[in-house]
Amino acid sequence: MSASDVYAVNMSENGNSVNLKKRSYHHGGLRAALIAEGLRLLGERNVDALSLREVARGVGVSATSVYRHFPDKDALLTALALEGLAQLGAAQRAAGEEAGGGSAGFAATGRAYVRFALAHPALFRLIFTSPVLAPAKAAGTLDSEAGTLLQANAAMMAARQGGEAAIRAIEAWALVHGLAMLMLDGQIPADETITEKVIG
Repeated sequence: MSASDVYAVNMSENGNSVNLKKRSYHHGGLRAALIAEGLRLLGERNVDALSLREVARGVGVSATSVYRHFPDKDALLTALALEGLAQLGAAQRAAGEEAGGGSAGFAATGRAYVRFALAHPALFRLIFTSPVLAPAKAAGTLDSEAGTLLQANAAMMAARQGGEAAIRAIEAWALVHGLAMLMLDGQIPADETITEKVIG
């Protein structure tokens, strides 16, 4: 699945969307519907402009209903960040598999990382520059496919070319994250050609 496809499941804008969302809520899917709506809204605005009331309105439920699943905005943002991290990992895994694994697959996961950041800037910043995932990181409970892929690929490269796997992981992450942030901040053009040349 490409980074541009990961949000294909978001709620539609047509006139039947409210009924579909309410039916989903009736069957116990309100939490998932709220996350999907939150991700959709993050595609249009930054985190500061997102509100629980707006998410509730988009799903077609009362604001009170939201608090049963997310007691405050930080709780919702944490769920959105975790879902975004899962979708980033899925995009990277798909890219690596399509490239055939190995060093080519490792490079493909890096390009997928940058593409994801550019396609979903608010969500990317929420995941990596906001404090919402700090408690899970501090507790050592933040498992992600993206992190697992990075560690596995770094270990593979260390076995083939030498060096410490941990240092190779840091080098690889610093490269793709730095490139993504430079593009998001407008310091360099958000150009696929640059991504290809830098990541290789």
